[in-house]
Amino acid sequence: MSTVRADAFGTGTLSRAAALIHTLVTVEALLLLTAAPGLAGLFLLAPDPANLPLAALCLLPLGPASSAALYALHHRSRDLTDLHPARAFLRGWRLNAVSVLKLWAPLLAWLTVIAFTLTHFSATGLPGWWAALLALIGTGSLLWGAHALVLTTLFTFRTRDTARLAAYFLLRHPRATLGTLSLLILTAVGTALLTEALPALLAAPLLLSLLHSSRPVIAETQEDFTA
Repeated sequence: MSTVRADAFGTGTLSRAAALIHTLVTVEALLLLTAAPGLAGLFLLAPDPANLPLAALCLLPLGPASSAALYALHHRSRDLTDLHPARAFLRGWRLNAVSVLKLWAPLLAWLTVIAFTLTHFSATGLPGWWAALLALIGTGSLLWGAHALVLTTLFTFRTRDTARLAAYFLLRHPRATLGTLSLLILTAVGTALLTEALPALLAAPLLLSLLHSSRPVIAETQEDFTA
């Protein structure tokens, strides 16, 4: 006679691993699907600095898609018998698409200005340390954007309040910020060494890692900034 309890099915180590893999694959597929129009245009663009504004436009759908993926991963079930990642993804996209674009679009515009300036830096006549400063500002903007993406996805604040909180957490939780920075560096190195498609192909695992590194930010926001 079997000693395995029926109500324990789906809660073991292998079941949790299978549930995680199923969720990651589903979320990855949905993220690529919802961001596909922009990603397709991005890969068709020639690597010319003049195309930077068009590249920013192509990246616009990636903001809501990434937010929906974060939402689905945050609300994922660890029980193999209770998996609804597609439903969670669509709910996250519906709830957060507009609010994410309010921060994502200005961030892309700002990063485009920085990238365009750096690619034409020799024509500016500025001293060399300005290039390093612009690169530092761009990196800080990306880190701010990562915090803002997490906050917008999981909480309901006014856009300006989300922007302020994201800036506050940059220094408030240096471990979370450094964790995000390490993800950015690993992604950049992997993209340079392997393929430009790497960030898109590994988007779900990267976003899960972002959630993990952002746990102090999420916990403090829940405790101190929500009713």
